[in-house]
Amino acid sequence: MAVVAAARPFAFSFDVGSTALIVIDMQRDFIEPGGFGAALGNDVAPLARIVPTVARLIAAGRAAHIPVIHTRECHKPDLSDCPPAKRGRGAPSLRIGDEGPMGRILIAGEPGADIVPELSPLPGERVIDKPGKGAFCQTELGAYLQELGIRSLIFAGVTTEVCVQTTMREANDRGFECLLATDATESYFPEFKTATIDMIRAQGAIVGWTATTADIGVALRG
Repeated sequence: MAVVAAARPFAFSFDVGSTALIVIDMQRDFIEPGGFGAALGNDVAPLARIVPTVARLIAAGRAAHIPVIHTRECHKPDLSDCPPAKRGRGAPSLRIGDEGPMGRILIAGEPGADIVPELSPLPGERVIDKPGKGAFCQTELGAYLQELGIRSLIFAGVTTEVCVQTTMREANDRGFECLLATDATESYFPEFKTATIDMIRAQGAIVGWTATTADIGVALRG
């Protein structure tokens, strides 16, 4: 068993052979100027700053030969999988499906929905397109993890309090042990990230554990 001794609230033990890394929504629409994140009035710079750290975590996962799974939040071009309750939220200058600087906002196949080039998936790495905040909602993720015999999940990506947390809670409900890389996740709102991390590891890791990318890398290297 591998152990992340410095994980909080206590050491995280896992079998590398039944562990996968899930990288949530590191997409141009959320991370680059002109995308959906910026259209909502957010400063995207904090999200862009974690890209090198996420890249290091992905490299550690690949070196350990664990599955690396990437997710993208995006919708069908006809928006049939985007309910009005989602499209109408907030007061963005551009809404989901509108034409933006990187194509239609959060639409599958458009440049803005792509993962940032620095984190491009390698051939053979699964990319999950999800219409919801959680990566298990209306996707093949659960079946894919079951097929691989996965029991533990390491998480990175954006945003901490929305898609990352939602997916971790979905995973926890499905019986997976979950570990969040604290420096490989980010929010447009620093206080939201802090609160989410506290919630995840509260009450004896009620949702999961947290640790730094460096400490996770050490455990993966054995």
